[in-house]
Amino acid sequence: MTFTRRNFLKASAAGFGVAVLSLGLTSCRFDDEDDDILDVNFAHGVASGDPLADSLILWTRVTPLDPTTTSIKVQWQAATDPDFTNISHNGETHISAATDFTLKVDLQGLNANTTYYYRFKSNGKTSPIGVGKTLPTGSIDKVKFAVISCANYPAGFFHVYGEIAKQADIDAVLHLGDYIYEYGNDGYATEDAGILGRLLPEDNSDEIISLADYRNRYAHYRTDSNLQAAHSNCAFITVWDDHEITNDTWRNGAENHNEGEGEFSERKLHALQAYFEWMPIRNVADKERIYRRFEFGNLVSLYMLDTRVLARDEQLNYADFDLTSAQGQSDFANAVSSPSRALLGNEQLTWLTDGMTTSNSKWQVLGQQVLMTKMHLPFEVLQLLVSLQISQANGGDTNALLAQAAALFAELAQIKGRVLAGDPTVTDAERARVDTTAPYNLDAWDGYAYEREVLLGTAIAAKKNLVVLAGDTHNGWAGQLVTDAVNPIAASQNAGVEFATSSVSSPGLEEYLALNTQRPEATAQMEQVIPLLVNDLIYNNLVDRGYLTVTFTPEQATAKWNYVSSIKTASYEIQTERSKELRMLAGQPVIQG
Repeated sequence: MTFTRRNFLKASAAGFGVAVLSLGLTSCRFDDEDDDILDVNFAHGVASGDPLADSLILWTRVTPLDPTTTSIKVQWQAATDPDFTNISHNGETHISAATDFTLKVDLQGLNANTTYYYRFKSNGKTSPIGVGKTLPTGSIDKVKFAVISCANYPAGFFHVYGEIAKQADIDAVLHLGDYIYEYGNDGYATEDAGILGRLLPEDNSDEIISLADYRNRYAHYRTDSNLQAAHSNCAFITVWDDHEITNDTWRNGAENHNEGEGEFSERKLHALQAYFEWMPIRNVADKERIYRRFEFGNLVSLYMLDTRVLARDEQLNYADFDLTSAQGQSDFANAVSSPSRALLGNEQLTWLTDGMTTSNSKWQVLGQQVLMTKMHLPFEVLQLLVSLQISQANGGDTNALLAQAAALFAELAQIKGRVLAGDPTVTDAERARVDTTAPYNLDAWDGYAYEREVLLGTAIAAKKNLVVLAGDTHNGWAGQLVTDAVNPIAASQNAGVEFATSSVSSPGLEEYLALNTQRPEATAQMEQVIPLLVNDLIYNNLVDRGYLTVTFTPEQATAKWNYVSSIKTASYEIQTERSKELRMLAGQPVIQG
């Protein structure tokens, strides 16, 4: 995507929120000349995003305290110093209820690799000061990202955002989706909200469906001081996942869009409009096409992908296949690997593979939502986990199933260890128990195998250093990206690595396995067993909330997982003993400790 004045005007005309070009200094003074002063505030802070070498998006929302207000004048300033003595850009515009009183300013003509300070003013009130940095050009020696996803306000405190706000050496924050959740106060992960003082407000306490609902949900999230601090500290580069609309969204529907909730297409448009109004993302002419590329000099080509809204086909369901029969197993395998199943879609996949093939950057980095690593578990385990999830969803007593799962994991891990050690006493039946595997999560790339093979084969054929970043699962993972044995470009080869971040506050797999920080022995055992049973998995953290930093140099890509001790208490510590660092060396697509 090329960001030109023509593209800007086309996107602005599409009506996706107020965005104004700021080309430099104007005659506008940073003061208030209106005779009638409105009562307003900047209750939702400021933000920057979508940095390029010569431009940066600034965002704010001015809240009118008089509900009859129809228009508000807003001014902005950007400078290269925190005291605003070297001002590079200023201007003013009017905003209205048509865009929920949000404003985006697209600063143009900036200097590359430069930190800019910015602020807004309206009716005698001045916003907090924000900081954003443009992208570097030419030969550079380091790029560092903070990677986050899955922030559920009622689930707990946003301590992770607060920690990111303290980082002084981050070039950009990559938010990989689930910035908000659609559920009401009685929904997912809300059981502690009342005690924590994290209940949603009464006027937004139900599941969100309308445009007003989505706007109010963003507004409430953005009152969180830790989230505001993270936004004001660094530019965000964002993509959505499903909960910005509703759970398990695909192109034409979603698991959590039900009868009586209207047309899904209308709900989706409401959700996407609010997203563009409230997020510091550059406007686009087609609201669903947010995949885009960012160049960090000659070091990193970053591709932000949409695996959720634009092209995704509906998720497969194991219940639709008779997996007890050979024919049913064959039907399932054919469905998963069908060339007609889209996750990215032909348009986005071609854009991505062409970009990777022609890029001259040292590292090809994909910022996207769902796990790409093959998470194939022994079929026995998969059956038991499905039964466990069903029982939990129905409020049943799961103690017996949990005990059975723990015993089965241990038993299969013992067999797998013997297989890997070359134990000649392993029987064919035992080997079949650990080798007969199936994807655990059909909502991830495992449910859309064909496009994954095209992408990985392209990286191998073009001899590119590929690093995939993922969110969605709420747990920390690292995996090898290995092609299938039937891949026509490169069979059974390492194509790259994947680093996946834990969540800001949403609970993960530990909820289903009844693991927590008070059961360290059980947690440690499970964190050893799962990578043993999943062939391509190198690392997992099953219980902690946190974020990921990934640092790129010409020699290596280094991932570090950082975790907080609790999101259920106002005070917390950084769990240094639980942090983990892994890397990939350039030219060697293998995860190293």
